Amino acid sequence: MKEVMDYLKACGIIYLATVEDDQPRVRPFGAVEFEDNIYITSSNKKDVFAQMKKNPKIEISGMNKGTWIRLEAEAVHDDRREARVAILERNKAALSKLYSIDDGIFEVLYLKNVTATIYSMSGEPKVIKF
Repeated sequence: MKEVMDYLKACGIIYLATVEDDQPRVRPFGAVEFEDNIYITSSNKKDVFAQMKKNPKIEISGMNKGTWIRLEAEAVHDDRREARVAILERNKAALSKLYSIDDGIFEVLYLKNVTATIYSMSGEPKVIKF
């Protein structure tokens, strides 16, 4: 998990794909580590949150220094206040402009059943599962 999280951090912006009916939806996201899991955040007012609740299967992609990563995973809602506190603290610069801990819209989700594949043009893909 650490290698994947380090890679995602190095990418900076990653792209999250969900499905709405039969249409893929992709948007920029960030990732945060908490309790040995990769977390993402959203407002419960956004379509992306509704899409993940309806179909938790997602993909994430990012690129760094000529290599790229693709994660296949399930997004699991974590409604614990302590998780929201930890995630907000870890990414205060970006998230505190959008959310507060008990605002009623800030949601955190962790990834489970992750298959991460790191690709390059010059070698075999590296697969990491957790």
